[in-house]
Amino acid sequence: MSQTCSSADATGLVLRDAAEADLAGILEIYNQAVEHTTAIWNERPVDLADRLDWWQQRTGAGFPVLVAVRPADDRVLGYATFGPFRPHDGYRHSVEHSVYVHAEQHGQGIGRQLMEMLIERARAQGHHAMVGGIEAGNRGSIRLHERMGFRQVGLMPQIGCKFGRWLDLALLQLTLDETAAPAGSHERRG
Repeated sequence: MSQTCSSADATGLVLRDAAEADLAGILEIYNQAVEHTTAIWNERPVDLADRLDWWQQRTGAGFPVLVAVRPADDRVLGYATFGPFRPHDGYRHSVEHSVYVHAEQHGQGIGRQLMEMLIERARAQGHHAMVGGIEAGNRGSIRLHERMGFRQVGLMPQIGCKFGRWLDLALLQLTLDETAAPAGSHERRG
């Protein structure tokens, strides 16, 4: 269930739900991260059909895909999304998120703005926890998450590899509400 929403900040940057027309910009950011960073642990670029399928699956399941665009030319400067943390019923109140910003736009607050809107959406959908898996050497992303209230809850050493080296995964979590007990949970019966 997607909601259409947009907001603009003082710089004129517009944050809104992604449309199909934004997928080429999302693809550019995604493939740049694949080819040049350890932010995404895939090693091969994808095509527009892949991003279309991803976007349709994500939004079709009721999860947001947000973009930050420059209104003058509708250029996508960053995007953010969340989806299921894990597929088992017990994790239904938790989501895992991703935020990516165009390489030329790092350090301009775009990631923070996307995260703020993403957290609002997660709360509005009634999620309890948001998790981010971040390559442990990505200090900028980890600092951003910590400033937004996330705390590191785990570290998985040498769990992945890219560019010929092992990568460590830092797990960061934000509790989105103070619910004492989950709604719709089943009590264990002896």
